Amino acid sequence: MPRRLRVLMSAYACEPNKGSEPADGWNWALQMSRWHDVWVLTRANNRRAIEHVPPAGGPGQLHWAYFDLPPWARFWKRGARGIQAYYFLWQLAAWRVGARLHREIGFDLFHHVTFGKYWVPSYLSFLPVKSVLGPLGGGESTPRALAGAFSRRGGWFERRRDLVRRLADLDPVLRATMRRAGIVAATTEESKRRIERLGAPRVVVEPQFGMNDEEFDFFGRFPVRTEKPFRLVSIGRLLHWKGFHWGLEAFARFHRACPESEYWIVSGGPEAGALKQLAAELGIAHCVTFWGRLAELAEVYDKLAQADVLVHPAAHEAFGNVCLEALAAGRPVICLDTGGPSLQVTEECGFKAPVGSVEQALQSMSDAMVKLYRDPNLRLRMSAAARERARVHFHWARKAERMNALYEAVCETGQTVNRQKVHDRSC
Repeated sequence: MPRRLRVLMSAYACEPNKGSEPADGWNWALQMSRWHDVWVLTRANNRRAIEHVPPAGGPGQLHWAYFDLPPWARFWKRGARGIQAYYFLWQLAAWRVGARLHREIGFDLFHHVTFGKYWVPSYLSFLPVKSVLGPLGGGESTPRALAGAFSRRGGWFERRRDLVRRLADLDPVLRATMRRAGIVAATTEESKRRIERLGAPRVVVEPQFGMNDEEFDFFGRFPVRTEKPFRLVSIGRLLHWKGFHWGLEAFARFHRACPESEYWIVSGGPEAGALKQLAAELGIAHCVTFWGRLAELAEVYDKLAQADVLVHPAAHEAFGNVCLEALAAGRPVICLDTGGPSLQVTEECGFKAPVGSVEQALQSMSDAMVKLYRDPNLRLRMSAAARERARVHFHWARKAERMNALYEAVCETGQTVNRQKVHDRSC
């Protein structure tokens, strides 16, 4: 039996019954306490949500340490840009809290989980213990052939994002963080390459998110549709890099050949007006429904349940949780062959459009729509394969087993570590 470790986990975002980063922090804490005693350092703002759920964990122990910057510094949290500044300051100040905890407890390992972006250093990794970082993303970029297909605002955002990452890569603290890490888990191959260039000695690919049994059971109850109209759906904030304009253009080509079809777009965002105008220009406004931002998550899932296929043509994304939800619901996924979605989708459960050019991507997505429209048996086969793939590769329990193998490899617990298991990609 490997020995139980005392683990300090940094989870700035950590809340139960939430999605995205808060769910990531919560689930890693919960899962790793199956084997180890875990102290989770998180924001004091998360305390009420955490303490309103029954105590959970495994044979190990789960402890909570809450910390926030003083009130005078919290103006940094205002607005999206302020959140990033506040997070940086929180990471900087959290070192003192972690150092005090280490003097009291004597940790064997430090694990940084949220925020899961590679380009902001975790100062807690400079504690005198071994460390595991990640899964970390943010290294994903728009494929070069698609980079010019954004609006002026979108193009400016992409240039600014690239500049921020290039400057961050020069940060000696970030480079030292990566060099000190025993193992870094990267969300995608793109992030893996960037992290390796920063000097990390050992990087493996581990997708960011997962699901538990309750979630799989929920999505598993979604019936597979066979009636008309054939319905495609895209779900996510209407941002330029989500690529919904490519979804509309591909659908326009498809709809000309298969008119008994419609396209639903769920959520809102700054590109809503431009997307509606594009639908009108393409002559498909009558068969495209923009549902806007729905008040309840249940309403979003109801739209997914009423669709046949998810279209998710994001240009760069570390994971794409909606793709996992669609797979668990038995919906084939059409995505671009890049970023996190390309790790989730295989030819058995969806289609990955090549990104050699905009024309190639659009035609490939349109062809995939036609195949799924004309072959209901193909949809049924892909539906079953999608559910199987989601449960086998993205179950939180299995993800935790892979992470525990990394813990063992870093800490050399005396157990013979299956090196192949450590190095294998999860999917």
